[in-house]
Amino acid sequence: MKRKFQIAEVSRRALMLAAVALVSPAALSAQTATQEKTIAPETSPTVISGETQVEPAAIDSSASTDVGIGAGPTNIASDASGNLWVTLQFSNVVIKMGGGGDVIGKYRVGNNPTGIVAGNNVWVANNDDNTVSKLGLDGLLLGTYKSGGEGPTALLLSGKLVWVANERSHTVTRMTIDGTFVGSTTVGKRPTALTLDAAGNVWVANNNSNTVTKLSPAGEVLGTYTVGRGPFGVVAVGTDVFVSCFFDGIVLRLNGSTGEVVNKIAVGDGPSGLASYGKYYLVANNGSNTVTVFTEDGTVVTTLRVGRSPLYVTANAYGYWIPNTGSGTVSRR
Repeated sequence: MKRKFQIAEVSRRALMLAAVALVSPAALSAQTATQEKTIAPETSPTVISGETQVEPAAIDSSASTDVGIGAGPTNIASDASGNLWVTLQFSNVVIKMGGGGDVIGKYRVGNNPTGIVAGNNVWVANNDDNTVSKLGLDGLLLGTYKSGGEGPTALLLSGKLVWVANERSHTVTRMTIDGTFVGSTTVGKRPTALTLDAAGNVWVANNNSNTVTKLSPAGEVLGTYTVGRGPFGVVAVGTDVFVSCFFDGIVLRLNGSTGEVVNKIAVGDGPSGLASYGKYYLVANNGSNTVTVFTEDGTVVTTLRVGRSPLYVTANAYGYWIPNTGSGTVSRR
């Protein structure tokens, strides 16, 4: 009998270790993939240009809203059309929201969907199935593919490749956007996040190793660097990277060439998912129920209160969007 992770009954530490790791694996058969004949590059959308960037501190707090979407909202992504997609890990669906936050669709995917990334299509990591689902922007299921590892939990789009972090096999795998397996690289223990830097290298946060790994575009290990305790999120800043350290309450900036720590930013309790928004950077603070906004040089601009137990964050022209795993809501701030 499969156990369900009950957020209200666990400590913050257990949440970080289980909300994305997700309790008990269940191996299900992958559906036969419907492959597209024409393969276009899969790129994540540019959120907003520098010329029209809204200052975080200037966002009208009266426009804040919390949208109830069901139990277990975990991760969020914005697609090429500006819509938002949210994984509901307990009901095995993703929710489609309009760019302003209106719920416009619900679509079934695999078991325990966690990671999600969107561009010209939507890709979902089904943690308990060891699969990745591909949806059209209309929600139509286009294919379900084996991830090539165990416990897929984070995704990255780069050209015609989809990169998958597999937390239980401690690997990062690669597939083409038609679902063809390309290769696998062993990284640190429990990889939870991926980012692409300006040089085309992929960085991996290894949550249980207290390290990050730098991979070449071909998946070769270029370096492994020690960071703080419980690295959870990672986001590129040029060829450098920011890394959130869950148990230290900090975000580190690493030199992209040497892995050296060049800045340390105190944020909220339990910093987890990271995202970029024009010239700003965002981190969801799982323990303090906040999102911290900071600049490239590490200056904290503002801290926004959200719902319970946020793990991830994204942004669009309407504001910052945060799925609150403990509240069953998505916050706009």
